Amino acid sequence: MTDLQKLTIGKALNLGLRRAMEEDPKVLIMGEDVGKLGGVFRITDGLQKDFGEQRVLDTPLAESGIIGTAVGLAVRGFRPVCEIQFEGFIFPGFDQISSQLAKLHYRTQGKVKMPVVIRVPFGGGIGAVEHHSESPESLFAHIPGLKVVSISNAVDAYWGIQEAIKSDDPILFFEPKRLYHSGALRAEIDVAGPPQKMTSSQVVREGTTATVVAYGPSVKVALDAAAAAEDEGKSLEVIDLRTLSPLDLGPVFESVRKTGRLIALSEAPSESSLTSEIAARVQQECFYSLEAPVLRVTGFDTPYPPAKLEEHYLPDLDRVLHAVDRSLAW
Repeated sequence: MTDLQKLTIGKALNLGLRRAMEEDPKVLIMGEDVGKLGGVFRITDGLQKDFGEQRVLDTPLAESGIIGTAVGLAVRGFRPVCEIQFEGFIFPGFDQISSQLAKLHYRTQGKVKMPVVIRVPFGGGIGAVEHHSESPESLFAHIPGLKVVSISNAVDAYWGIQEAIKSDDPILFFEPKRLYHSGALRAEIDVAGPPQKMTSSQVVREGTTATVVAYGPSVKVALDAAAAAEDEGKSLEVIDLRTLSPLDLGPVFESVRKTGRLIALSEAPSESSLTSEIAARVQQECFYSLEAPVLRVTGFDTPYPPAKLEEHYLPDLDRVLHAVDRSLAW
C-alpha cells in the first residue's frame, strides 16, 4: 500500500516525528514552545494535541536543562527528541552534549545507550536578530561520540528524522530553517513506504567540469549554480554530504577523480571547519587527480552580521560560479 504526499521540508519533519511517535511510545518530544505553539517554525504542530503533554513537553528556557533531562530519560529507556529553538541557543547545553551525551556510551563500554536526537534549526536567510542565523555544525562534528546530520530536502527530512530517532547513538540533526516551508522544494514521498537510509553522501546532479560539495541550505545554492553554469557550457557535479560526522567522502573522491576540481560550499566560517576537513582529505586521497587546488566558498570569519547585511555574508550563486572560474583558470 502506498500513500504519496507532496511535502515541504517542514511538513515532512512533522509527519516523520508523528510516525516515530506512533511506532514507539518511548519517543518523547521536548523543547521550548514545542507543545501548544507547535514550535516557532510549527514543525511540531498538532503533536501535543494528539499525543498529550506527557509525550510532547513544553520546557523552561534552559537548554542545559533540556539536554540534561534528555540524558536521564535515555538512561531510563526513553528516546527523547529535543528541539533547540535556534542554533545560537545551543551553547548553554554544550557541556551536557560534549561531556555527558557524547561520552556515556563509551564510558560504560556500551552498557548505557544514548538514543537522543537534538533537532537544530540552523543557517541564515530569514532576516533574524543576533544568535538566530548561525552555523555551529563543525563544533559538534569535532566531538567523538556524536553523529551529526544535515538535511537539504523533504525526502531526507521525513526518513532521516525517523532513522535518527531509532538510532541508539546521540545525533545532532541540523535543519535548514529558511527552507522549511519552501514550496519550490516540495517533494513527493510515499509516507507509508519502506524506510530510506541517509548515512551516505549522495550525488544530486551529475557533471564533468567540476565537483561542488555542500550540505544543508547550501545544497540548493549549489544546484542553482549548476543550472546557471550549464548555460555557460560548464557541467557541475553536485554532492550532498547529508551526514557530517562521520563523513562519507567516498562519492566525493570518486567525483574529484573524474572532474579534477572541487569547490566546497558552506554557510559556516571557513577557518577550522567542515570545508577545511574536506579540502584536507581530498588533497590527501586525490592529489594526483586534482587539476587545481580545492577552493572553498563559505561565510566569512566574523560573527554573523545584522539582517540587512546577511545577503553579502551568505555564499550565493555568483560566489560559487566565481570559484568555478578560478578553478578552471588555474
